[in-house]
Amino acid sequence: MLYQIVVERLVIKYLKRIPETDYYLIKNKIKSLANDPRPNGSIKLKGRNAYRIRQGDYRIIYEIRDKALLIIVVTVGHRKEIYRIT
Repeated sequence: MLYQIVVERLVIKYLKRIPETDYYLIKNKIKSLANDPRPNGSIKLKGRNAYRIRQGDYRIIYEIRDKALLIIVVTVGHRKEIYRIT
């Protein structure tokens, strides 16, 4: 089953500001969530209904809606600043 991926507007703005090589790696990692929303290395966050995956020094935080087959990418950020944002 393929999940539909929705990326928040602020995430798109953030991705435009990061280096191009990191951008493509993060983009591919987000696309891979459509096939496997809980890949190896994904961690359920405490205190909220969200998951986190790593891509280099960046973290991708997303929510999974299994009934609707939907993944919502809430935040992407550098590991030093990501948890201050959310």
